[in-house]
Amino acid sequence: MMNGGDAISIETQYIRRHHKHEPRDNQCTSALVKHIKAPVHLVWSLVRRFDQPQKYKPFVSRCIMQGDLGIGSVREVNVKSGLPATTSTERLEQLDDEEHIFGIKIVGGDHRLRNYSSTITVHPEVIEGRPGTMVIESFVVDVPDGNTKDETCYFVEALIRCNLSSLADVSERMAVQGRTDPLNL
Repeated sequence: MMNGGDAISIETQYIRRHHKHEPRDNQCTSALVKHIKAPVHLVWSLVRRFDQPQKYKPFVSRCIMQGDLGIGSVREVNVKSGLPATTSTERLEQLDDEEHIFGIKIVGGDHRLRNYSSTITVHPEVIEGRPGTMVIESFVVDVPDGNTKDETCYFVEALIRCNLSSLADVSERMAVQGRTDPLNL
C-alpha cells in the first residue's frame, strides 16, 4: 500500500519522463492526474481511439478522419455548442501501445488554442485492492492576446478535467458491466 508521498513521487516521475513540454514566454503548460477504478487496458482502449474521441469527450459531437490512424493522421472534430469554437483540426503526434502514450497537436480550427500540444499517458495502479489506472494529461498552448497565463491554463485545465472525469465515468461503467476486454469500436 502506498502512502500519499509515494503516490506523488510516482506521478512526478511519470510526468518528468513522459510530459516534457518546454513552454516559451507566451505559453502556459500544466499536467493533470486522474485515478480511475478500471483496468489500464480498458482505459487505454478508449484513449487510443484517435478516430472516436466522442466516446468519452463530452464536448465532441463528431469526428471526421483523414488518414489511416497512424502518426500524422488528421481529424476534424466538431465541438458541441457552449464552447467558444465549432471545429478543431488535430494531428496524431504519438501513439505508443506498449508504453500507453498518446499525443496530439491542434493544427487548425475556429478557436483560440494556438500551438496546442497534449500528451496523455495511462499507467496501471491498484485502487482499493483492484486493478486501476492513473491517467496523466499534460499540455502546452499559446496564451491568446488579451488573456493571462493563469486564465488560459484555468480554461484548458477545466476542459481536461471534464474530459478525464468523463473518461473515468465511461471506463468505470464498462468495468462494472464486466467489459474487461479492450474495446473494438
